[in-house]
Amino acid sequence: MFVEPAYGRRSLADVVPAVAHALGVPLGPPPSGLVLPPAPSYVVFLVDGLGARLLERHAHAAPYLSTLLAASEPGTAGVPSTTATSLTSLGTGLGPGAHGLVGFTARIPGTDQLLNHLFWDADVDPLEWQPHPTTFTSLSAAGVSVTVVNKREFRDTGLTVASSRGGEFVGADKVGERIAAAVSASAARPALTYLYDSDLDWTGHRWGVASTQWLQQLAMIDAEAEQLREALPPSTRLVVVADHGMVDSPDESRVDVDDHAELLDGVALLGGEARFRHLYCRRGAVDDVVATWTSFLGDRATVLSRGDAVRRGWFGPVDAAVLPRLGDVVVACHGDLGVFSTERFAYEKTLVGLHGSLTADEMLIPVLVD
Repeated sequence: MFVEPAYGRRSLADVVPAVAHALGVPLGPPPSGLVLPPAPSYVVFLVDGLGARLLERHAHAAPYLSTLLAASEPGTAGVPSTTATSLTSLGTGLGPGAHGLVGFTARIPGTDQLLNHLFWDADVDPLEWQPHPTTFTSLSAAGVSVTVVNKREFRDTGLTVASSRGGEFVGADKVGERIAAAVSASAARPALTYLYDSDLDWTGHRWGVASTQWLQQLAMIDAEAEQLREALPPSTRLVVVADHGMVDSPDESRVDVDDHAELLDGVALLGGEARFRHLYCRRGAVDDVVATWTSFLGDRATVLSRGDAVRRGWFGPVDAAVLPRLGDVVVACHGDLGVFSTERFAYEKTLVGLHGSLTADEMLIPVLVD
């Protein structure tokens, strides 16, 4: 039922290391399942929310990207399959257990507070929270011209500093600006340009991936990718990837923990997100929490203690400093289940499309090379 992350082989964390080898500036051993053709410059275009299964299902709306998909093998996101975790894996070349951004929200160790990795907290230094050098930093030090093209509002945010510091940041809010910036940056030799587009993910959250709105946005993304390819020099390689896919969660598939008091017995803090919950437990309560949640959710979710999830390799190798950020218990949803809390995360209840768990629709990502 679940897709295990392919760390070290063909995961999102392996994309930039594979590009580095293709540029002739290796950062370490090459990923065993991702070999890219040599080129003097690369553009990595990350489309937030573009799961490989979604692209297969709606190939008619994305003729350019679906043609590339037919000739490629999907990769995987990390766990949880969520934006902050994935963007940091792409930028650092590390799994979540090493870089430490282990979900949409995670506990700040030693406190009863959550850090929201998308919106961040001014009291948390991203350089301390994620101290590892990024692949962009390492490539820049090795003489590669590295450029990050993203919306202006993301400049110097906690997530940007944690995930993609080390390259020249170019603010570009519109498609034309993004393409022009990528073309300009690709003129350097050797060069890596990282281009990010969040619009498809926003549309999926707001309207769902079964909506006309999402399908129209996919068509626009396809046109953007094709125009980017046409504008780039022939010697520049384009790699299109995603950070995760998405599933729609209808009302009848949603559980609100505030309506079921027994689910909060022994739980001191609820974190993560609707498709992948981190449960931070009171002392001695882990076994009871696992039993209660397993009994309540049955075959609708996999409920594991932190230790069992780590042993399964869901997060890759886990640093000691990162371990307490993971829930004492984690809840990974099957099917289209969503686990909500109206009291704690009211905004999540307004979302139609969700992600974070290990289903194929969420975990499989395109790795398209042109």
